[in-house]
Amino acid sequence: MKLTDCAAIVSGGASGLGAATARHLAKAGAQVTILDRDVARGSALATAIGAGFQPVDVTDEASVQTAITAAKAAMGGLNALVNCAGIATGERVVGRDGPHRLDSFRRTVDINLVGSFNTARLAAAEMAANPGPERGVIVNTASIAAFDGQKGQAAYAASKAGIAGMTLPLARDLATLGVRVCAIAPGIFATPMLAGLPQEVQDSLAAEVTFPRRLGDPAEYAALVGFILTCGYLNGEVIRLDGALRMR
Repeated sequence: MKLTDCAAIVSGGASGLGAATARHLAKAGAQVTILDRDVARGSALATAIGAGFQPVDVTDEASVQTAITAAKAAMGGLNALVNCAGIATGERVVGRDGPHRLDSFRRTVDINLVGSFNTARLAAAEMAANPGPERGVIVNTASIAAFDGQKGQAAYAASKAGIAGMTLPLARDLATLGVRVCAIAPGIFATPMLAGLPQEVQDSLAAEVTFPRRLGDPAEYAALVGFILTCGYLNGEVIRLDGALRMR
């Protein structure tokens, strides 16, 4: 797939990794539609880069289907989906206030894992109608927490491990339809979530990276997305993008 032939949806595209991906694809000549709950930021970014915008709740079937249908109509097609929508939570299984809240665990898994699957399945159904042999590509966002989850990351790590674990089955299920599926497992990236931390905390996190000793640039994640979309033999793989970081 050439990026100039790409009609892509980017969920969670209003900020962070999703915003960098939307910018990268739009700059490369792809048609892009941003899906996000943040209407103000999503609309502003879409206007700035010449993309479309659709408000969405990734956990709601009707919301996602409406957004995908509108995006496909606006772009005249759909052959790529990049799932970046997600949340990060920090809570110990048993902490000072008692056991981990069950509702926060469910919410994390629902948004990160169920939301990614919900969007992927509905997008894949639309891609199936494209002319073959390659009808589309889906890129989900896992995390190195799926493999190296730290204290307080039971919910987050479980949700991201689910994304990593469903990559190969999704690729196998969708192979007959000509749809490839990969996932990226980012390490510590300079996203708005980390930008709110004190500088000394950011520096200590960067010092844990093997090389280069810095936080990842969202543009690097976006560049990998672009490579996955264009590399037709890359399928069913979870790619770590972490500067060889292995969290303690």
